[in-house]
Amino acid sequence: MKEVIEVIAKALVDDPSQVKVEETIDGDTTVCTLSVAEADMGKVIGKSGKIAKAIRSIIKSASIRAEKKVVLEIK
Repeated sequence: MKEVIEVIAKALVDDPSQVKVEETIDGDTTVCTLSVAEADMGKVIGKSGKIAKAIRSIIKSASIRAEKKVVLEIK
């Protein structure tokens, strides 16, 4: 999942070198934390959170296929 999130985020931002994804396992749930440059935060979240929701939908679809529960946090 980490790689999928990185590819999507790097395609959206102006400074792909600042994209960092940390993955932590909490029981049966994997929590992925996405960090981007302050100037690129709006591009990752989008108007009314539409891009963030779209990224979460993609992650949810991939996690269902892998039979895992993945949560995405954006910081």
